[in-house]
Formats: sequence, C-alpha cells, structure tokens
Amino acid sequence: MLPVALKKQLSPVLQNGFVLKRAVFQPCLELYPMSEWQALMSKMNKLNRFKKKNNDFIRRFTAGVKMIEVDATGRLLIPKDLVVFAGISKNIVVSSAINIVEIWDKDKYEQAIDDAALDFADLAEEVMGQDDEDDGIS
Repeated sequence: MLPVALKKQLSPVLQNGFVLKRAVFQPCLELYPMSEWQALMSKMNKLNRFKKKNNDFIRRFTAGVKMIEVDATGRLLIPKDLVVFAGISKNIVVSSAINIVEIWDKDKYEQAIDDAALDFADLAEEVMGQDDEDDGIS
C-alpha cells in the first residue's frame, strides 16, 4: 500500500503505470514512473550493442524488470522474485529518491542509513561541495 501522501504526489503519473526493477547498488527495488523509465531507456538505446560491456550492462540492468500499476486503493503488487531480491520480509520503507521511489525491507534500509552515516560528511563534501562549477546548488 502506497502512503497517501506519496500516492497524492504520484497522481499525475498513476494512469501511465510504472516499472519496478532491482536496484544496481543496494538490496532494494526502484519504482520508475513510466515517463522516467522511457527517458532512461532512450539513453540506453544509444549504447552500442556491438560492445560486449554495453550488452552485458543492458542485460543486467533490465533483469527482472516488471511493468506494474497501482490499483484504485493505492496498492501495488510486488512480484515474488523482486521480493526475494530485496529481502523484503514484513515491514517495508517507501523512500523518495528524487525522480524514482525506492522500496526497501525496513531492517535493510535502516542498516544502509546507519552504514552511510559514518562517512556521510565526506560524501556530502565530495558530491555537493564542488566550488568549480556554478550549477546553482549551494
């Protein structure tokens, strides 16, 4: 069941459906609004499929991809293979990640947050502390 506030935020894209897939770096799932997925696929379609690394990447990146819809009551059915991948047991966390939504097992999410907390200041400085580009973020 999607939280009411999140369902409200997603209302403009609910009718187009979503893509649910395995995350690349974490044991969680990523829920893409169809427009975001199509934009990503447009970029991936530009990869040269005659390069083995590109082909291998595309195959792994799209492994387990499922097209899904949110029903009228705000529920989405997570296929069993993706539940197993993410190690989802009982409690889940639905977390906004800018243009996608991450779906985590609650314990795994809390562990990932705790693990990242140790070096978050260094990470923040490295990612966001660049003075040499004027991108409007400060």
